[in-house]
Amino acid sequence: MLEFLAPAGRYIAPYLSEISTALIACALVMFGGEINANLRRLLRTQNFVVRTVVFILINAFGYGLIIVKATPYLARTLRDLPYGMMFCIVLTSFILIGLWAQRNRQI
Repeated sequence: MLEFLAPAGRYIAPYLSEISTALIACALVMFGGEINANLRRLLRTQNFVVRTVVFILINAFGYGLIIVKATPYLARTLRDLPYGMMFCIVLTSFILIGLWAQRNRQI
């Protein structure tokens, strides 16, 4: 089965950096709502300025840092896999994130 998927894996291999960015961004979109809800709960008693600064730091710098630092690691990890396995993992990951989004009414 994986040998059957190897040509598709070879086809997407040059785009692993972009695919990794997309996977991490999709996961962060899904986790973002929960993260922001928890932040809102933790900071509800704080001053408006403190809440705003924390929100900006987490959303602008925190998520950005995760994307920038995790993307090369994920791309390298996927690149080290056999093409068929890599394609299967990428496809399954996007499907699972899509199902997760559907279940949580994100789409």
